[in-house]
Amino acid sequence: MPASLLVTYAHRVDAIASKRRSQPAPPWVIFDDLVDPDRQPRRPWLHLEDDEIAPAVLESERPSHVVWSSLWLKRPDARIAFDLTARADGGTDLRWTLLVEPPAPDDRQFRHLCQRIGTLINANLRHTYGQ
Repeated sequence: MPASLLVTYAHRVDAIASKRRSQPAPPWVIFDDLVDPDRQPRRPWLHLEDDEIAPAVLESERPSHVVWSSLWLKRPDARIAFDLTARADGGTDLRWTLLVEPPAPDDRQFRHLCQRIGTLINANLRHTYGQ
């Protein structure tokens, strides 16, 4: 995780989870989808649950870095950082990192937050690219 993430926010944040997976689309396509999830109405992927809100983009550096505000009403302090790296096959290595202010969520909430990010990014978004 870039060290700059720890000094960007007014409060201390801790990286409590991070996962990297490949995506078939190039970084600029994924970047555009993360910055504007509704840009392609024919392939929606950011399906929010009742306890979630649409994220705001807090930081972006095209095509390699995006930081979202929290998706969760119960954890408004949470941030999700996305780092995108081009792959030789034309796809992208996408790493998401979940950042929160202390205290860290309990085990049940931790699993829920990570599962939701995984579902949105590594299932829903990936599916829009044909996988």
